[in-house]
Amino acid sequence: MIRAKSIALAGERSGERRAAAPPSRPEKFCPHSIFMLHIRSRVLPRYLIPILMLTLTIFGTSRLGRSLQSPESVDTDYILARSTETNEADWQKAPDYDYFECDHYQGDGSKSFAELMILGSRYERLVAIDGKPLSHDEERWEQQRLDATVLRRRNESALERSRRLEQYEKTRKRDHSLIGQISRAFHFEYLGEQSLEGRDVYVLRATPRPDYRPPNLETEVLKGMEGELWVDKESFNWVRVEAQVIHPVSIVSYLARVEPGTKFELEMSPVAGGMWLPSHFAMRARAKVLFFFRHESQQDESYYGYHPSPQY
Repeated sequence: MIRAKSIALAGERSGERRAAAPPSRPEKFCPHSIFMLHIRSRVLPRYLIPILMLTLTIFGTSRLGRSLQSPESVDTDYILARSTETNEADWQKAPDYDYFECDHYQGDGSKSFAELMILGSRYERLVAIDGKPLSHDEERWEQQRLDATVLRRRNESALERSRRLEQYEKTRKRDHSLIGQISRAFHFEYLGEQSLEGRDVYVLRATPRPDYRPPNLETEVLKGMEGELWVDKESFNWVRVEAQVIHPVSIVSYLARVEPGTKFELEMSPVAGGMWLPSHFAMRARAKVLFFFRHESQQDESYYGYHPSPQY
């Protein structure tokens, strides 16, 4: 989750998972960097994906048919403030939960992972391929790798543990801090109310402010996106967000450019304790690397089975 991807989102993925192992997936950020969201990419700069995920968590562009009520004297600023406050609270509590993630690869099956919080930072364990449990040898390898990681973390020196936890928190806070730029980068318009997934929601549209000046590299991409956000009327949680890039945004330091046609979809669902966390994320990305070579990719991920992390 919501990685994310930004969630991520990234990252929260432990470097320990990159050791030689049975079937693994492409490099990716954990989905939980913003409200635990990151997304993986083979070609785009590694820092760029969680930034796009962050933008996704604030607004999106809808292709849904809608039946909106008239926007009668609704305070858009109040809705934004309450939803931001609610998601901030969930972001703070999310590291206390483990969950499962299923990644669907275009024309290449799927892989499922247990996302575990072990002694203060994330760890990823492969649990299924194409919906089928691992073989005996694969399962044994994954268990040995998990046991070795737990033992290693328990025996860390104070300095090693401090560095590991510092990197984990640095990644989460880096992506999450970008939320502060949203109110400066976009103009929000209240469109009305509708029913979505059986819930009454507010619908807000975000368009980029022409006079916005990004303060750093991480916020450059905000200049090129627009969209809508669906906010649950009762809890002020985000129910659904979609986003698209409307004009190219160059990331000069990384010699890359995000192109129109890049689209995102995110769905959020309530979990234990009244929290809302990501349940589904899909992305179609278009970019130019070195400002010349075109690259397109698609990703589809589901998050489920949230439960309190056990104590190691």
